[in-house]
Amino acid sequence: MNSSVTALLVSHDGARWLPSVIDGLRSQTVPLRRVVAVDTTSRDESPELLRQAFGPPHTVPGSTTFPQAVRHGLDQIPEEGPEAPEWIWILHDDANPAPDALEALLAAAAEHPDADILGPKLREWPSLKRLLELGITISGTGRRETGLERGEYDQGQHDDIRTVLAVNTAGMLVRRRVLEELGGFDTQLPIFGNDVDFGWRAAAAGHRTIIVPAAVVFHAEAAHRGIRRTPITGRHTHYQERRAALYTLLVNSQGRSLPFQLLRLGLGTLLRMIGFLLVRSVGEALDELAALVSLYGSPREILKARRARRGKAVVPPESVKPLLAPPWLPYRHGLDFLGDVANALTNQASDVAERRREAKAAVAPPSLTPTRPTAAADEDMLAEDTGVVARFLTNPVAVFLTLFGLLAMVGARAAFGDVAGGGLSPMPANTRDWWELHLSSWHALGGGTAVPPMPYVLPLALLASLLGGPGPAVSTIFVLAVPVSLWGAWRFLRVVGRLVAPAGAPRGILLWGATTYSLLPVVSGAWGDGRIGTVVVAMLFPWLAHAALGFADPDPDRRWRAAWRVSLLLALGTAFAPVIWLVAVVLGLVVVAAAFAIVRSVMADRSVWGPPAASLGVVPVLLSPWWIPAVIHGAGEGLLLEAGRLPSPVVDARDLLTGRMGDLGAPWWWGVVLLVLAVLALLPRVTRIPVIVCWMVAFVTAIVAVVLGAFQLSLAAVTTDVGLGALVVVLQGTFVVATMIGAQGMALRVARADWSWRRVLAVAVAAVAVAVPLTSLGWFVAGTQDRLDEGGGADIPEYMVQSSMTGPEHGILVIRGDLDHGLTYTVRRGDGVTLGEDEVIDLTAEDPAFTKTVRALTSRPTPPVVDSLARSGIEYVVLPSPADGDVAAALDASGGLVQASAEDRSTRAWKVSHALDPHALDGPRSWLRIVLLVVQGLGIVVVAVLCAPTTNRRRES
Repeated sequence: MNSSVTALLVSHDGARWLPSVIDGLRSQTVPLRRVVAVDTTSRDESPELLRQAFGPPHTVPGSTTFPQAVRHGLDQIPEEGPEAPEWIWILHDDANPAPDALEALLAAAAEHPDADILGPKLREWPSLKRLLELGITISGTGRRETGLERGEYDQGQHDDIRTVLAVNTAGMLVRRRVLEELGGFDTQLPIFGNDVDFGWRAAAAGHRTIIVPAAVVFHAEAAHRGIRRTPITGRHTHYQERRAALYTLLVNSQGRSLPFQLLRLGLGTLLRMIGFLLVRSVGEALDELAALVSLYGSPREILKARRARRGKAVVPPESVKPLLAPPWLPYRHGLDFLGDVANALTNQASDVAERRREAKAAVAPPSLTPTRPTAAADEDMLAEDTGVVARFLTNPVAVFLTLFGLLAMVGARAAFGDVAGGGLSPMPANTRDWWELHLSSWHALGGGTAVPPMPYVLPLALLASLLGGPGPAVSTIFVLAVPVSLWGAWRFLRVVGRLVAPAGAPRGILLWGATTYSLLPVVSGAWGDGRIGTVVVAMLFPWLAHAALGFADPDPDRRWRAAWRVSLLLALGTAFAPVIWLVAVVLGLVVVAAAFAIVRSVMADRSVWGPPAASLGVVPVLLSPWWIPAVIHGAGEGLLLEAGRLPSPVVDARDLLTGRMGDLGAPWWWGVVLLVLAVLALLPRVTRIPVIVCWMVAFVTAIVAVVLGAFQLSLAAVTTDVGLGALVVVLQGTFVVATMIGAQGMALRVARADWSWRRVLAVAVAAVAVAVPLTSLGWFVAGTQDRLDEGGGADIPEYMVQSSMTGPEHGILVIRGDLDHGLTYTVRRGDGVTLGEDEVIDLTAEDPAFTKTVRALTSRPTPPVVDSLARSGIEYVVLPSPADGDVAAALDASGGLVQASAEDRSTRAWKVSHALDPHALDGPRSWLRIVLLVVQGLGIVVVAVLCAPTTNRRRES
């Protein structure tokens, strides 16, 4: 067979692969007319290897791109005469052809004379069996598509010759005239993506590209895998790959779809950046952004390349479209990515469990180390010969926890649907109201205010966006309060039990601790009173404590990972109950001081004290849009409030010790039982030290609560105590942990002793302890007293409420009381005071000018006073039942006020007849808050990324 083929080999620092590549070229069953080697100033032995094999290579600068190197090699090959080849066989220095590769390519060319570009089957080098490519195409998002499964082995399943969009340049056989006609490879694609672009241009020019599976080339993909770096890629291989993909799509796609393509690629880049950040691949995320900016900032290059391609295209774009990837493929890849993230999380959890089992086996005596699964094995071990249902039904722990969770949801039936009442204000009409409240620097509440809302508005807005509205979001929190607390407490207490003893705590003790803790927000009265701040802290506390255990991990990297998780959870808890951060700071100072006093040498390592300090320091940054403007605008008292209506419940010493808030909790003596059990937990010597640690946490929490409880906050609208509901739950939670640890120590002691008075006493104490969660659950399911069924304000006529919803200038001035006992006023706007607005209104300072206007209105109203109401955005004035006769008579006689109807005859109402000012509630924009919101958003993303697992396949490979 007369080949008329010249091989063009491009090399750069490829000495580790070149010996095999040279042998592959020499062993071809079809002789080559010539081998032209182009070396881009390699720093290893590549030039010498090439010289010995094929004569002196053609050396070009190291900055030469792959298209330029190919162009230089073509210039060394004559275009006419007997030495002019018909075919050019392009090879990389890391692509080793099988001995019969060229023969198979030429045989296919003879069988398909209309084919101008042919490509071999690429298999992975050095594995040799794993498939890399059998032709390539590109998706609408720029992804390089091979049609192969990840890690697929070659079993002859793809051995049909077929037409494709493009083939890899590693082993590409192309007619010399076609290569010259198309102008070679695009110099805008220096190293990656030039094969797809060349194939797309060839297809548009009417040339056919086929894949020949009988020809095999083994490819190391050194540049793509980062095995070697070149002056062109440097450390940013992903940037070059992504830029090449975007460029290929923009210069080759149809003209009418270019605007859509620009928008799609821009939004797609943002989504890809988020995906990379989620798996902690910050470098790749920045490369994505840099690639997009590089191309979108050079529109002339894109237009120039499109004009060049338009001049050589001879077939309609519809002829090329079947060669492109189907439009649904990117969405499948998106689902695959989510699966990868889930697998990474699962693998990380498995690694943690494996480390714990290894630690347990290392500490436990050989006689206690099980050699096969038994009935006493860990509850997470699954039998291999049973199904999921069978394992569930035969696992009493799983059955009990499931029934407990279902009964708890039955007890929470009052929270199904719209929830409001007690300390919980009604929900806003839609999620957008929460987003506007969080993002705005000026709020049309009352007379207008710049006081920022509490930071819990942001997580509520995010949850409402996911669940379809504010109502479902808050209802979900209250319905799942007990199950989520149960799950978190089980995880945390199980780890604590293993830290106390390698064998872990008995299941019965774990069940008691998890169920008792999960009911704390219910029996305390916080749930029934709608104290969402306390409820959320109760849900988060075991998860936060579980994350904080990571500070004791011997691996510094895991300690820092624990820091970011603690900071995120602590910031979320602080958003609902700011005093939680104060307790964490005091507790952190106590622990660090004790550690410096006991193990000073260990604390010299920054990775020991740094993570706890970082977790505390990050919280003020994440919450900066709240506390900095609050201090600036004189609302610093908000740093000591809790989410919900004011005044906050009064919490005294007895409430702290018994875990009760107000009059909606379970009988207080149930809390006394838990306190006594925590005291008794100090008796077993074997567990006394961890129990003392729990009591230290309880002592710090109690001291902070007592100090803060000595203050009262005098706000503009109300006088209230500091919000201490969350500290009640934290204190009771430490009692639960202490009791569980003490019970674990008592169980070890009783198991070793004969039947005696100690065992009888232990049984009696256990019976009393078991009664606590059982009776609490029964009390909850039977139907507790709660205030979660509050209706709307019936003292304001409905038509006025509807009018106020049309704009902030349609306010309603509500005046209550009488002249003998004093009058108070409030201004209702929109849908009234909703969750998130309570603290803003209460923290806003009184407007003396408007108060003077209201005083004049109720004593001696004049037309200028009424006109002042209109300028302040007041449309109606209402005296709810029972209306003061003297005030009503004065308003009846006032010019500018027209009597309005009300359903209740003892309620009086008037409408302001003057024109309302549409800009009455306009206020200034705060650039400081905008900057702080940006800082908060970036901080949340960064901390979330640092918390996430890594699924970077390239790094793993």
